[in-house]
Amino acid sequence: MSTEDAQDKAGPELARAVLDAARARRQAAAAHRRTKSADGEADQAAAGGAPARRRRRGYSGPGPDPRDPQKFGDVLDRLVKARGWQGPTAEATVFGAWERVVGPDVAKHSRPIKLDNGELTVEAESTAWATQMRLLAASLLQRIAVEVGHDVVRKLHIRGPAAPSWSRGPRRVRGRGPRDTYG
Repeated sequence: MSTEDAQDKAGPELARAVLDAARARRQAAAAHRRTKSADGEADQAAAGGAPARRRRRGYSGPGPDPRDPQKFGDVLDRLVKARGWQGPTAEATVFGAWERVVGPDVAKHSRPIKLDNGELTVEAESTAWATQMRLLAASLLQRIAVEVGHDVVRKLHIRGPAAPSWSRGPRRVRGRGPRDTYG
């Protein structure tokens, strides 16, 4: 719209003229974009490539969309699967959720020490509990397999509490040592 047209019109007529001019510019720009993108798609098709998909802007709409907010656990599960971390995650579950994996009674009297090549070393709080856990080893392996997954733990090594060592300390005697320690 030129300044001469603006001087001739006033009030509502002027507003209508400005609106029509803006509408015409927008339609011309849209038509230019359409022809430009059609030429680009034709060039890509001629080159053997598929036309580029445009990402829609704004709201995602009523259906599921990758831009929608996601639950943190779901995102973490996808990341673990994509990176191939299922094995280390299952092994960490044995240690992190020991009470849930073996049950509260057994967990109260034992703790996992290390997991190496599918062999789990567990330390019991007493020799009696170590014996009891050796008797329960098959059922413990089944419970671990159900909770964590098969082939994560294939064998259990159960040991009792660590006994005190007399081989080190400030009052160590060389040789066989004193024989009257317990008597």
